[in-house]
Amino acid sequence: MKVLLAVDGSDDTKKMLAYLATHEDLLGKAPQFVVLNVQPAIPARAAKAVGKETVQEYHQAEADAVLGPVQKFLDRHESKYTASFRVGHAAEEILRAAKKAKVDLIVMGSRGRGGIGSLLLGSVAQSVLAASDCPVMVVR
Repeated sequence: MKVLLAVDGSDDTKKMLAYLATHEDLLGKAPQFVVLNVQPAIPARAAKAVGKETVQEYHQAEADAVLGPVQKFLDRHESKYTASFRVGHAAEEILRAAKKAKVDLIVMGSRGRGGIGSLLLGSVAQSVLAASDCPVMVVR
């Protein structure tokens, strides 16, 4: 089974990984993970002011901070994976990556908002659920 893990470094990412670790049989034997972090684009004016190279270095550093712990987790569990990051709108990039990699499942966290808002999914999770061609598992 090929599984896209949408990670952002939040507590929801940690909960998602913990859930997967405690439910290893859920994904069958030897799942292959496609780990994706999506960085929001820097506003054009700011990017122009600091320069293309600085923006690229910033995105790489931010992605490394998110992907590093996930890669260590997957290495500890002897999982097969590829890891990458994209810059853009999170839901669109997750859907694009899932289609390109031909994944069987997308797994992502959902941010709870407390109170009545906790009944609703985050906008990224909602968008992915609404538009995905494959099943989506949202871990809370």
